[in-house]
Amino acid sequence: MTDFFDDGRPHEGLSYDDYLANWRARKDAEPSGTPDKEERKLRHYLQYNYERSERVHARYEPSAGLRDALDSIDEPQLWMVLTEPWCGDSAFCLPVLAEAARLSEQVALRILPRDEHLDIMDQYLTGGSRSIPKLVAFAEDDGREVFQWGPRPDGAQERFDDEARKTDNKEDIVKGLLEHYEEGGWQAVDGELAEAIASGEKARGGEG
Repeated sequence: MTDFFDDGRPHEGLSYDDYLANWRARKDAEPSGTPDKEERKLRHYLQYNYERSERVHARYEPSAGLRDALDSIDEPQLWMVLTEPWCGDSAFCLPVLAEAARLSEQVALRILPRDEHLDIMDQYLTGGSRSIPKLVAFAEDDGREVFQWGPRPDGAQERFDDEARKTDNKEDIVKGLLEHYEEGGWQAVDGELAEAIASGEKARGGEG
């Protein structure tokens, strides 16, 4: 069991509904004084990512494969997601994770803001980077890690890498990545999550 799990920190994370409520409060809050460039950029991300998230919720229908994988979970799990609402990847991917968690009585989803839990984030780096969203599923009774997913589906990573080969302009790279998601690339999260759940259950079965 990890120390942070033993200390109950994932359990104290936000529910998805509370995460959304906090997100709405931040994006709708009136600025105090004249916002600087970074503050205006953050408010832009918060607003547009919220709208992206809403579009995913409106369009997403969990696949039969994911439903089957969720039905195979026979012990309570805590799904810890490290993320932030300004993250474009999370705007498209987190709604799928949340919808999946709602389908299983065995799953409790808890969200930890990355920037408030960097010590935990640093245990789940991707290529040395604090990339989000990062899902880590634990067996709720003993804190055993069951599976991981994130920070983005394989197709999105390929698009990111393709864009990065063309230019070192970060804005252009992100623009290409967001286009991939807008074209439906976020739907790959469904299949990858189903595979991750299934592999976790298979590994657990092999331990018995």
